[in-house]
Amino acid sequence: MNINEIKDLKGKRKITMLTAYDYSIASLVDRAGIDIILVGDSLANVVLGLESTTQVGMPEMLHHTKAVSRAVKNALLIGDMPYSSYQLNPDECVINAQKFISEAGCQGVKLEWFDNCPTVTAQIVKSGIPVMGHIGLTPQTADRISGFKCQGKDAQAAKQLISQAEELEKRGCFAIVLECIPDKIAQLITKKISIPTIGIGAGIHCDGQVLVINDLLGLFERYTPKFVKKYVDLSPLILEAVQNFKNEVIQEKFPTPQQSFTIKEEEFKKIDQL
Repeated sequence: MNINEIKDLKGKRKITMLTAYDYSIASLVDRAGIDIILVGDSLANVVLGLESTTQVGMPEMLHHTKAVSRAVKNALLIGDMPYSSYQLNPDECVINAQKFISEAGCQGVKLEWFDNCPTVTAQIVKSGIPVMGHIGLTPQTADRISGFKCQGKDAQAAKQLISQAEELEKRGCFAIVLECIPDKIAQLITKKISIPTIGIGAGIHCDGQVLVINDLLGLFERYTPKFVKKYVDLSPLILEAVQNFKNEVIQEKFPTPQQSFTIKEEEFKKIDQL
């Protein structure tokens, strides 16, 4: 997948996007034929156990993105720029975006909406790096937009979201994530702009859908957003497997001869003679 192929899918078929944070999971997601893999700053919550995505920085993001990049053969790989890399330090946005491309093997980066987002987006696009926008519920600045709640529920707020989407398209974004907004507003935005919309908690009418892989697999138990569908619940299965391992070790049922290596008896007898 490349940027133009993703853009060309608008109006033809739905786009699929999932997060990944390590080699093993990324390999499976890629083999499944997912169009876009995002190394999300949700890494902070679901992998590192931090409370906020603002607590993860460039070192962690690049470290995990490099691991994912080694596995991806077909999907478009997008790196999620952490809060400090472009919101706290706008002057360093291009340098940090370039690291995702040159060091981590991404084809583009994702930015969440904030006051200076249009300018930062334009700077990164001008440098030749594709940018995916993100409006609605923006976790990096959730404390400034009434928290982790659905956005755009009144006419004025909805109009603001539409304006943001149009501005990001104007500044050169190739796609926009719409998070936690009413389905009718997402449908309206999708019709108004010519680039793909990727929904998460934004209804069926978006051009594509994205979920956090740990949510989809039932691996993150701290909380489950309303928009999440667990396609499998792996947590109890993993817990059971670990408990079985513990019990078999204590009961001396593991390892068996099948998991052990042997030495020829004549070689073993020679040990005392050496």
